[in-house]
Amino acid sequence: MKKPWNAALAAMLTAVTVNVFAQGALPAVEGEVRKVDPLAQKITLRHQEIPNIEMSPMTMVFRVRDPALLAQLKEGDKVRFTADKVDGALTVLSIEPLR
Repeated sequence: MKKPWNAALAAMLTAVTVNVFAQGALPAVEGEVRKVDPLAQKITLRHQEIPNIEMSPMTMVFRVRDPALLAQLKEGDKVRFTADKVDGALTVLSIEPLR
């Protein structure tokens, strides 16, 4: 006899696996830092199209997954970053200055 939680567990594991693979395939997008707000753990970026979240080029405020990412950045920096929706919020997952 199948237990009902087996199907739920299988669905959960599939969702986690798909999410892990999807994060590995996030496109790197170029942009320019417009504002860094370490206290709020946010960054404003003028960016190119972000295909994985179907976002056109624009200027947008993002949450950052790791506030330490902001320490190396300042207004006007050209950057390459990855972003995705995390818990419903647009979030920068990685970012590096372009030199």
